[in-house]
Amino acid sequence: MRASAFVYPWDVVGDPDAARRIADLGVRQVTLASAYHSTRALTPRHPRHRIVTARHSAVYHPLDPSRWEDAAPGVPRPRPQEWTAGDDPYGEAAAALAGAGLEVHSWVILAHSTRLGEEHPHLTVRNAYGDRYPWAPCIAREEVRAYAVRLAADSAVRPGARGTELESCGWYGLPHLSAHDKTGGVRLGGAGQYLMSLCFCEVCEAGYAAHGADPGRLRSAVTAALEPLWTGEREERAANRRQEWEEVVELLGEELAKAASAWRDRTAGAFQQEVVRAVRAAARDRGAGEFRVLLHADPAPHRCGANVGVDPAGVLGLADGVVLPCTGSDAERTDVISPFLPHRTASTVLAANLTVVSGMGGRPRELAEHAIHARESGANELRLYHAGLAGDADLAAVRTALSRLG
Repeated sequence: MRASAFVYPWDVVGDPDAARRIADLGVRQVTLASAYHSTRALTPRHPRHRIVTARHSAVYHPLDPSRWEDAAPGVPRPRPQEWTAGDDPYGEAAAALAGAGLEVHSWVILAHSTRLGEEHPHLTVRNAYGDRYPWAPCIAREEVRAYAVRLAADSAVRPGARGTELESCGWYGLPHLSAHDKTGGVRLGGAGQYLMSLCFCEVCEAGYAAHGADPGRLRSAVTAALEPLWTGEREERAANRRQEWEEVVELLGEELAKAASAWRDRTAGAFQQEVVRAVRAAARDRGAGEFRVLLHADPAPHRCGANVGVDPAGVLGLADGVVLPCTGSDAERTDVISPFLPHRTASTVLAANLTVVSGMGGRPRELAEHAIHARESGANELRLYHAGLAGDADLAAVRTALSRLG
């Protein structure tokens, strides 16, 4: 199976051995961040640092002025990074990785930016209680769509890139690994996470109304459905994605649940179409040749976050494939992959994303077995998260596993 490792520019810039070390894992490709959210990252082998603090969402390449000069005044602009040396750390890292014989694909984060939310709070998701999520731009907003389309076209089709992987290309919501996160005190489950992620900004309220749901009634239904979770009178019950949605329908009633999903599904689909078309147009304009576009995705449309909920048939009619979260059990892996199988073609990419960092819940010593199961379940490629974050023992396990897979 073709395997790609996720990499940050700062894993490579300033480390003359990084590119060769990654190539020696046995991967054919790297997925290199070109636009990324804020993070604090360990760099276990870098000769100059051990911790990188990316203080805000940023691009790791020079912006193309032509992409942004005609943007309306209310459209946010990406910020340049300041924590990795050079004006174009993505380009420098990409050149080093290509020099080691690796195919480079860009990695672009779209609807996830705390800096954007802090500077433009009216553009963010507002939950049923009126709380804003600064990390979650609302994709129903025209300004957010304009920002994401420009960012995708600019950051995806970088010089030398053979494709791109678009993360958070859809709805974001409550789930978020923010600093000192304290949201785990109540087990919300998939249904509760969805209810806490429904947006009630004025644009979304108008959208619900257009689909037959009074926004005030929907908001009241959401808060009423959540109340038993806060008091401990109800616990999460769903064991899989299908049961999560059945629980949402039970809690909201079929009429409100269908109206909410109709608005959100239509909005997400239109957003994904607009973004992917912009990337393909940029690839044509820059003479990038065959350029693969993949989305980080989840087969349950009600899911939101980095792996956005999608309609499997719709997304595979738009993109060249998907990257799927497959680190869980065999049953979870099958649950994620199988909905895409009826809609794939011979060229469709179904990439199983497996965490290989032990400290982040990965099981690199079981990578070969998990990869074989993913292949038997229908996946045809692997993604390994994350070559820069993993310690030496984890990387040694990855090398052994990939050599076994051939």
